Amino acid sequence: MRRNVYRKTDRPRAVNRRRHADNAERSALPVVKGDTVRVVRGEDKGKEGKVLHVYLKTGRVMVEGVNIVKRHRRARTADEQSAIVEMPAPVHASNVMLVDPKSGAPTRTRVRLDEDGTKERISVKSGDAIPRPKR
Repeated sequence: MRRNVYRKTDRPRAVNRRRHADNAERSALPVVKGDTVRVVRGEDKGKEGKVLHVYLKTGRVMVEGVNIVKRHRRARTADEQSAIVEMPAPVHASNVMLVDPKSGAPTRTRVRLDEDGTKERISVKSGDAIPRPKR
C-alpha cells in the first residue's frame, strides 16, 4: 500500500504573506494616549474626553465617557456575583478631533520639524504647538 506523504509544492506562497502584511499594517493616527478629544460624529457628538487607548491596527480610539456599552459579566468564582457592567467601547479615529489647548475648539493638526529634528504637532486653527501628553 502506498503511503500518503505531504509534498511541498513549488507554488510561491508570497500571496498569503502579502495579504497578512496588509492586514497587520498599522496606520498613523493624529491622536495619542492622553490627548483630549471631542467627538464630531455619531451618537455621542459634542462630548469631550481623554484618550484611554489607541488601536493602530484598526484605526480606533477609546475615549473616556464616550460610546458606553453594557456587557454581561459572568461570575468567575463562587464568591463573585454576575453583573451588567458599563464600559467604554472604541470609536473610529475619524469621528474624533483633537482639542486645541489654547482655544478649546476641535482642530486638525500639522507636523513641523524643529531645528534639532524632533517632530512637533501644530494646531491648524491657532498655529500653536500642541504638546504631547506625559506618560
